[in-house]
Formats: sequence, C-alpha cells, structure tokens
Amino acid sequence: MSKQPGLSPEAIAFVTRTEQDARRAFRLLRETRTISPSGTLFFAVRIPGEDKIITLNYVGLWEDDPDQAQTAVIDFDGNSYWSNKPGGAARYLKLFKTHPDVQAISHVHTPHLGAYSQAHAALPLLYVPNRRFRFSAELPVYINRRQAEVDFILDAIERDREVPGIVEANGGATIWSWKGLRDLVNNIVLLEEGAQFQILGAALGGSKPFGPGVLEQQWKMGKLVPPDAHVDDDGVIHYAQAAE
Repeated sequence: MSKQPGLSPEAIAFVTRTEQDARRAFRLLRETRTISPSGTLFFAVRIPGEDKIITLNYVGLWEDDPDQAQTAVIDFDGNSYWSNKPGGAARYLKLFKTHPDVQAISHVHTPHLGAYSQAHAALPLLYVPNRRFRFSAELPVYINRRQAEVDFILDAIERDREVPGIVEANGGATIWSWKGLRDLVNNIVLLEEGAQFQILGAALGGSKPFGPGVLEQQWKMGKLVPPDAHVDDDGVIHYAQAAE
C-alpha cells in the first residue's frame, strides 16, 4: 500500500517491513508449536518517531494464507489509519504512552506458559537464557481482572524495569520488548522454552536454583556487569573499587 491518509511514506514503509517480519514470526511460532493450536496471538509495534502503533493479528486456522497478518494502524488516541480494526492490541496504548522505550508487545497463548497460567503460578526464570540479559527472577501472574491488565503491567515494570512479561491467569501470557519485533519473538520462544523445561523437570524433582557462578557467568556474557565485578550466588553484585 503506497498511500494511506495520515501516514507518512516512511511510516508506510515501516508497516510493510513489519508485516514481512510478522509473517516470518507467525510461521516460526506455529511450526515450532510455540503457540497453541487455536492460534491466539497478536503483535503491537511502535512506529518510530510517531505516536502510532501497528497491530498485527494472527488469523490462523481457516485462512488460505494463515501467516498474512491482519494489519491495523492506530494513534495513541485510538484513531484508525488503516482499513482493519486493531482488535485487542489497543488495550496496550497506555503502556506505549507511559514508556516511550517500549517498542513491541504481544499477547500469546503457548502450551507451557499456559500451564503456569492455569495454575495461577508466577514463572520463575530458572532457564539460563532467560537470565542472561536481565536481572529479573520471575514473570508475575495477573489474576485479579478487576484491575486492567495494562495497569498490572505498568505496576510490574515499576517494580522491575527489566521484567519481560506477565502470566495471565487462566489464559496465556503477555510479553514485551524494549528493542522491537524480532527481540519480542525471541523472548516468547525462550520464555515458553523455559516454562516447558521447568514443567518437564518436575518429573525429576523440580527445577533447582542456579549453581555456583551461574549468575556471574551469564551477567558478564550479557554485559549486565563489568568483567571485574563479582556476583554472589544469590545475585548480589560487588563492583571493583576504582583505583585512587
């Protein structure tokens, strides 16, 4: 689509590129069975330099081309700039307005994050790749729906700036990224993978805390701490004294 009222050529080009990335993401998540068969999944992605987001719904199941996103564009006041409706993604506008650095978000139903949601259980981040680039120790669980989900998310970020998502009780999970759509998809895959491994581990006595040196190793790999720092096994960081 070369022209769309209210959208700059740069914004339209970004929408086109994002649709291509979403197509690949939908296929990847479906073929790896990361998403559940019903295909509950959508993305919302910030348009750079504008107070607008793209929403991309996975239509799945009965469509001839299941990976073609149902695309919409809305501004932060909910005004539409595309022919399709944004669906559920509009409920996250408050997050994009409150945190200008949030680039993308997804609500997704995956089998093992879904298992945690059915148990009303927070997800401990005991799978090493989920701690390499963040200090966060768990995904909190959203249970009380008398509080809007977006407000629960804002509270979670207020407590822990690096938390990458929440478990939605009796549903799925909502995951976000401060980098963009590709990073968001990586987060979904790794969080679902961690949940799967932890559930499988329950048959062998359950997931265990990290062994000695794991957090120091991983946080140095992820450049969260400098090479000369020491990290206790409980996560306390000791920075080297500056030379006088």
